[in-house]
Amino acid sequence: SPESVVRAASPHQESSTESTSRAEPLTMPTFDVPYFRYIDDEGAEGEEEWSCSRSMSSIEEDSSADSAVSDRYVVVSGTPEKILEHLLSDMTLDDDYKLLDDFLLTYPVFMSTSDLCQALLGQYPQHCGMEEPKEALERKQKVLHLVSHWMSRCKDFLREDQHVKLFLKTLYRYVLNDLYEHPTLEKEMGELQKLYQLHRRQMSALPFFQSKALFHQLSWKENVPQSRGSQRETKEVLCHVYVTMDSYLSMRVHSEVVVQELLQAVAERMGVSQGELLLVAITCTGGRLLLQPQERVFSASFRSVERLHVCRKDLSEVQNPFVDNSEIQQRTARVLSLNTWDVAVALTDLDWTIFDSMHEQEVIYFTFNRHVCSTYTMALELLLQRCNEVQLWVMTEVLLCPTLCKRVQLIKKFIKIASHCKAQRNLNCFFAIFMGLNAAAVSRLSHTWEKVPGKFKKLFSELEAITDPSLNHKAYRESLKKMKVPKIPFLPLLLKDITFIHEGNRTFHNNMVNFEKLHMIADMVRLIRQCQKDRNGITQKSSSEVRAYIDCLHVIDNQQTLFELSHRLEPRA
Repeated sequence: SPESVVRAASPHQESSTESTSRAEPLTMPTFDVPYFRYIDDEGAEGEEEWSCSRSMSSIEEDSSADSAVSDRYVVVSGTPEKILEHLLSDMTLDDDYKLLDDFLLTYPVFMSTSDLCQALLGQYPQHCGMEEPKEALERKQKVLHLVSHWMSRCKDFLREDQHVKLFLKTLYRYVLNDLYEHPTLEKEMGELQKLYQLHRRQMSALPFFQSKALFHQLSWKENVPQSRGSQRETKEVLCHVYVTMDSYLSMRVHSEVVVQELLQAVAERMGVSQGELLLVAITCTGGRLLLQPQERVFSASFRSVERLHVCRKDLSEVQNPFVDNSEIQQRTARVLSLNTWDVAVALTDLDWTIFDSMHEQEVIYFTFNRHVCSTYTMALELLLQRCNEVQLWVMTEVLLCPTLCKRVQLIKKFIKIASHCKAQRNLNCFFAIFMGLNAAAVSRLSHTWEKVPGKFKKLFSELEAITDPSLNHKAYRESLKKMKVPKIPFLPLLLKDITFIHEGNRTFHNNMVNFEKLHMIADMVRLIRQCQKDRNGITQKSSSEVRAYIDCLHVIDNQQTLFELSHRLEPRA
């Protein structure tokens, strides 16, 4: 039967096969379900490699040779509806069923939220029919138990989904109708009522407008999810304000900021008079729109804006990065005067704010459903973008430093900042700084690197070993395991792992979901949940001066420009 589910339980149990017709037992088919052993697993060396074409039955036969398979369930495949049916059949109300967590984490791969809502309503028996009242009551309780788990995991993530609002309203009506016949549902009724009211409050708290049009020049849009621990009255945003055609300031401001306030922040950062500056919105077609001083920057009316550009009143650029003038000297001196620990704290604070607002399912949508609205992957994309910004910031500061001795001091400072980021368990920023120092435009500065003291070169080598990609990033994985939570992992590598599993395994086999693949992905996604535990563990504060500097990074995002700057500092021999 095409609707059948083939489920192999733990080797301690006998495998069973169920079908809708319940006719003759089906034979165990062979599926394209490889078992992946990561290179840094204990005892990985010298063991037999697993073939991608091996059947689950053959895996069971060899289970004694691998404890990783023997102590967990294996779901081979099935239709989404049958997987949900078996999930509800096997689920108990007094434990945290791991299959339930896998299902709730990965369901966007094979069904939409709307489809899941419809399937859950279909599993809630409105009329007992042939079922015994006791069985019907148990099924109702299991559906409500699943919904409670789902909402507790995803309520913030689904706050804008109208299907969820309608689903909760419909399910609430079903339970209300059943309350007279099944008084034991009163507890579930109260929990469902709380979930429905909470979802309504979240929907009503959404901003009146949502600035989707400014996504290209914003690195943190005004409707970014806030920390799950607390909602801020005034939301902060990060935006890109270009000061030349290939460089921008990455600035943190409040979401209600007006043009005059943004220009004042730019003027202070660039060391120029605010009265000299104008803010221009460049449209997708190349046109220019002059913004007025009291106009809100993040307005929904700017539907065709590509990016924001600040310039002088004569429409010239604010700063030419090729000019060795006093402004560059002052900026370099300012960087060197900042305390390295405070800089690392400020960088980690901003990264943690984004990471803490990130939902674990974002990596699922990013890998499998990139066509969906960007709000589903917003925090993840911002953290990836922030990693790129920090890398470019390191390159920009070094390559805009005109004197050799100060460049050496800058490199020493960045090595210390990277070390402090590691100490604060911010591996995302740690990797970004090292990628900036190891970029070709910076690493080619041989005269500069020769002047770096030996103890800093040694520290650089020790830290760089963590970023070594050999043996599937074994050094990084071991370092991450040893760190206590909370911690910020290197997100690009996590996405690479999930993409590797995705590309190496079929999502569907004969129109049935390959749930073993989704189980492997769920294990990877749970890393985010683990890293976000004990969020109060990161509570350090940096000085206001450092915070102001980190909130407004100057970045050149043109690789050709960066190489030209590099060759100006140390021409090719």
